[in-house]
Amino acid sequence: MRILSERSAEYLIRQAEAGAEVLQIFDSWSGVLDEESFALACVEPVRHIVTKVREKFPDIPIIGFPKGASEFLEHYREKTGVTALGLDWTVPPNRAKHLANQGCVQGNLDPLRLLAGGSALERGIDAIMSKLSGSPFVFNLGHGILPATPIEHVEAMIRRVRG
Repeated sequence: MRILSERSAEYLIRQAEAGAEVLQIFDSWSGVLDEESFALACVEPVRHIVTKVREKFPDIPIIGFPKGASEFLEHYREKTGVTALGLDWTVPPNRAKHLANQGCVQGNLDPLRLLAGGSALERGIDAIMSKLSGSPFVFNLGHGILPATPIEHVEAMIRRVRG
């Protein structure tokens, strides 16, 4: 894990040197870990990455996205030093609001709503916007765009969020 975190930090530093204004660390498998494993295999490596990046770029925002780690999110934010938390679609709106009251969050539209489009997409966007408006948050998907998602749905989402 030390080698991976060192290389990840080097990569993110190079991204910042190339002009990236915000960095994001994804851990798509963190939600399958028990508490001890989460601390060792997710929190510690991310803390190391954040520390190394901040040595060169102390003010760059870093978003940490530990997918599926809902019950560990406060601990993750506190122990890693990330600027913002990426939330997957399984984080309920009230929990997202609680987390946003503690600091910036990003997320958390279900990618299936974007795939479906129409009223399912609109309801999902509206629920997030109404719950998190006024809080520090970045609207985003709760984990990646599905390959079959029509571009028209993406365009509709952008219009509604900007609306």
